[in-house]
Amino acid sequence: MKASDARAMTVDQLDDEVLKLKKEQFNLRFQRATGQLENTSRVRQVRRDIARMMTIAKQKRAGAAPAGKPAGPKPARAAVKRTAKPRPPVSNRTKPRLASRAKAKRK
Repeated sequence: MKASDARAMTVDQLDDEVLKLKKEQFNLRFQRATGQLENTSRVRQVRRDIARMMTIAKQKRAGAAPAGKPAGPKPARAAVKRTAKPRPPVSNRTKPRLASRAKAKRK
C-alpha cells in the first residue's frame, strides 16, 4: 500500500490494517517454514507495509507534520573548535621482539 493511501486513513483504520498485515505476516512465516511459500518477496513487502502504517499512525497520534516536510528552520549550531588528539607513543617492546625472532631464524 502506498503511503499516500495510508495518510488518508484514520488512526483506527490504520490500526486495523496493521493487525491484518501482522496476521498475514504470521501466515507467511508458516508457509515459508513448511516450504509452501511461492512469492517470497511478499514477506518483505508485508514487513515494510507494517512499519509504514505504524509510522503514519504514530505521526497522526502525535499530531506531527508528515515525514519529509520540515516543520520549520533548524536552529544554528554553535561553532566548535576541534583540536588534534596527541597520538600515544609507539611501544618499544616491538623492536626487541622482532630482533629476537630474526636471531631465532638464523640459528
